[in-house]
Amino acid sequence: MNGLHLIADLYRCGGEAVALSEREALETLCVKECRDAGLTPLGAYFYQFLDDEGEPAGVTGTVVLAESHLAIHTWPETGDVTLDVYVCNYSRDNSDRARSVYRRVIEAMQPEDIAEHAVNRGREPVEIEA
Repeated sequence: MNGLHLIADLYRCGGEAVALSEREALETLCVKECRDAGLTPLGAYFYQFLDDEGEPAGVTGTVVLAESHLAIHTWPETGDVTLDVYVCNYSRDNSDRARSVYRRVIEAMQPEDIAEHAVNRGREPVEIEA
């Protein structure tokens, strides 16, 4: 169960490429970045919240990976996003793949400020430099 869990709180995002209230665009971005990094998406579920007027608001979504998961949650009203990328390293070291997905999604969000954490999962040390 050894692995790497990368966690980010992204503040005041200004990504032109993906609007924080566009479920389909966020899902496409997350699944594509997982595949491009060499991870194996098994499925994805993204939910579109609506505001009081019925307009698109935040999105919450998860990409389930053979290697574990990516989770993202958006608050367009404040420009904030939370991002988790967790990979296990059971049959191979997926740490660099996790770092790639993590960085690419953050680049797409274009945050003004970031709070980041890297958690070494399991009993064996893993390089957690994000």
